[in-house]
Amino acid sequence: MPEATGLAGRRVLLVLATSTGGVGQHVRALADGLTGLGAHITVAGPASSQEVFAFPSYAVVDIGARPRLVRDTAAVRELRRLAADADVVHAHGLRAGALAPATAPLVVTWHNAQLAGSRLGALLERYVARRSTVTLAASEDLARQAAHRGGRDVRLAPVAAPDRRATGCEPGLGHPLVLAVGRLHPQKGYDVLVDALPFLGDAVVAVAGEGPLRAELAARAPQVHWLGRRDDVADLYAAADVVVLPSVWEARSLTAQEAMRAGRPLVVTAVGGLPELVRDGALVVPAGDPAALGAAVRRLLDHPGEAAALASRAKAVAAAWPTGDDTLAQVAATYAELLG
Repeated sequence: MPEATGLAGRRVLLVLATSTGGVGQHVRALADGLTGLGAHITVAGPASSQEVFAFPSYAVVDIGARPRLVRDTAAVRELRRLAADADVVHAHGLRAGALAPATAPLVVTWHNAQLAGSRLGALLERYVARRSTVTLAASEDLARQAAHRGGRDVRLAPVAAPDRRATGCEPGLGHPLVLAVGRLHPQKGYDVLVDALPFLGDAVVAVAGEGPLRAELAARAPQVHWLGRRDDVADLYAAADVVVLPSVWEARSLTAQEAMRAGRPLVVTAVGGLPELVRDGALVVPAGDPAALGAAVRRLLDHPGEAAALASRAKAVAAAWPTGDDTLAQVAATYAELLG
C-alpha cells in the first residue's frame, strides 16, 4: 500500500543512459511498481531507450555511452531542471550517475563494471561512488568495487529478472537448439560463441538480441540465426536444449535468471557475479575459451540425463532468488529511509 511505504505523493526522477536490455527492463519495472505505490515517477534518458521501453512519463535527455563535453553539459542542465522538484533522484549506471544532479538524495545503482580498466574508468567510478547518497550494487563484486572507490553507503541490491511466460508456440528453429539471449555488444562474448561453433557439431545456434556488433557477427557466422530483438523470448527458452552465456563480465545476468527459472540447462562463464548467482545450477567455464565453451555445451547435448539433472538444480537455485517484488520493496524502503 502507498501509505505503508511513505512514498505516496513523492516525486522520483529515474535516470538511465542508452539501454535495450536488462537495465531498461529493470527501470521500467521500478517505474511501474513505484507508481503503484503512489509515487510520481519521471524517467529521463535518451530517445532510443524510450523507443524500446515506452515509459509512461518520459523526458528525453541525451545521455551517451561515452563522455562528450557539449552533449553532457546540456544533459546536466536538463537533468537539474527535471530534478528541481524531485524528492529522490535514482540513476542507473555510472554514466547516468555521473550526470544526475545531487540536489536531492542521489541513489545510484551499479549495473555494470568498467571493463577497460582505464584511469578514466577508475576516475568515473570514484566520482560516482563519492557523490552518491546511497549506492545499490547489483552483485557482490560491484558492491566491493563501489566501496573501494569511496562509496559512503553501499548496499547489495539484486536485480530480479522480469516474469516472462511462454505461450507454448514452437519457434521452429530446429534441434538440438543452443540459444543465447542478450545485446550484441563486446561484453557478451559472442565472438567466443562464434569461435566455438566447430565444437558444436550438428547443433542449431540462435541468438536473440540487437546491438552494434550485429553486422560483424552475422558476416562471421551466417549459419547462426541472428534473431534480433524478440518478444517471444520465453518461448525461445522453452524450446532451447541448452542456453549459453559466454560473457566477458556480468553482474546478475537476467538471461541466466530467466533460463534457470525456465528450467533450461545453462552454460555460463566464470566472471563477475555469475558463479555466486548460478551456484550448482549451471556449468561454469573459463571466459574467452571457445573449446571449453563448446565442450560444455556438447556434453549437455550428448548426455540428456545430465542436462535434465542440471535443469532441475537450476530451478531449485532460482526458487531461492529475490523476486521482482523483493527488488521493488528494497528500493522503496531505501527511498523512504532517505526521506525520513
